Amino acid sequence: MAKKKFYAVRRGHKTGIFREWFGPEGAQIQVQGFAGAQYRGFPTRGEAEAFLSEGRPSAKKSQPDDGTRVVVYTDGGAIGNPGPGGYGVVIISPQGDRQELSGGYRRTTNNRMELMACIVALEHLEGDRPVVLHSDSRYMVDAINKKWVFGWKKKGWKKADGNPAKNPDLWKRLLDRLGSLQVEFRWVKGHAGHEWNERCDQLAGQAMSRPNLPADTAYEAAAFGRAQS
Repeated sequence: MAKKKFYAVRRGHKTGIFREWFGPEGAQIQVQGFAGAQYRGFPTRGEAEAFLSEGRPSAKKSQPDDGTRVVVYTDGGAIGNPGPGGYGVVIISPQGDRQELSGGYRRTTNNRMELMACIVALEHLEGDRPVVLHSDSRYMVDAINKKWVFGWKKKGWKKADGNPAKNPDLWKRLLDRLGSLQVEFRWVKGHAGHEWNERCDQLAGQAMSRPNLPADTAYEAAAFGRAQS
């Protein structure tokens, strides 16, 4: 039996051909925890490239997941962290229709804008159709998928080490919305050329650059209180 020397990842955190299975640059880490991952090992590069080509659409057209769920992409950031911040959202209906949302605040943080992007997207949706939401924020995706946020809430918004969990106002708002929706959270690698992740990044950047941004009142109130204590 020929030894597998090339690993092709067709669907994963990062796609392409990898020479190793294990290790920080190997194929295994690209498929771990990725719902619907597609990958195989091959003895030759030609076979691996053929496997990748099978999964490429004949025309570059975004398809909304399996055609039954609403697909959402979100991104957020802040200049200086904290500083002027913004969020961007792309929503794709099962029919392929696309909506874009964005907004910003005069002083906030990266993580707050990542959360706000998700909140705005889900609050914008009507009905109870299942949703798959993509974000490049490990902070948000891991907190949901690894159940950390539910532990923080149970402990009165404290982490396992007893320190306060950050951004409880936004986490409460997100959990309230998740109570009435079926949402799958997926992490995507940021700044890796993904069409809709890049578009969300553009929307967030444009939003945080607008003049006369409103206050992120909860953040500013908490920051002012810390400054006075």
